[in-house]
Amino acid sequence: MSIGSLGIKVGMSQIFDEKNACIPVTLIKIGPCIVTQIKTVASDGYNAIQLGFSISQNHNYGLKKLGSTKALQGHFKKSGASKCHYLKEYHVNQPEDFELGQSFDITNFSSVQYVDIRGKTIGKGFAGTVKRYGFGRGPMTHGSKNHREPGSIGAGSTPGRVYPGKRMAGRLGGKPITLKKLTVLRVDQEENLLVIKGSVPGKPGNLISLIPSIS
Repeated sequence: MSIGSLGIKVGMSQIFDEKNACIPVTLIKIGPCIVTQIKTVASDGYNAIQLGFSISQNHNYGLKKLGSTKALQGHFKKSGASKCHYLKEYHVNQPEDFELGQSFDITNFSSVQYVDIRGKTIGKGFAGTVKRYGFGRGPMTHGSKNHREPGSIGAGSTPGRVYPGKRMAGRLGGKPITLKKLTVLRVDQEENLLVIKGSVPGKPGNLISLIPSIS
């Protein structure tokens, strides 16, 4: 019964296979997550499981946490869970298979070969069109003053405006992205670490969501 989990990106490392080939990997600390709410078609219009995830005070990665309101305290009290810092819903087909207060840890991925990972990419601030979209630059010599400028952004009197969606300078990164079918190389149950082949979105300490891939 695998529905997914929340975790923290620890960082990147490398391992060697039986042929001594170097493989870049990402270490992800998984859960444990607690079922804080069960949603059904009859009560909410869809089937889903809400998981709560907390991080220790010694590992505060600077992420924005949920506030401590009376509404949230009453919500967590129904499942018998302590204060959770993050909540995430996962759609399921049979919500009756789950119970309030049920815990999910890294053993949920013990038999999983591929996972889909969703997280927020590294924010890089305001960037120009060359860095943001790979635009070509202008001449660097012969008196040219158009090196990395975007150039013309529209026609003249027709249409007399700039079309929506024009690629221009702006904020780069800092957006949610999903990478699908990433290979699970190892599952360390002692340290609650999942070893994923390749890179995952965000910097170390980033909050990410993992879902077993549908083959």
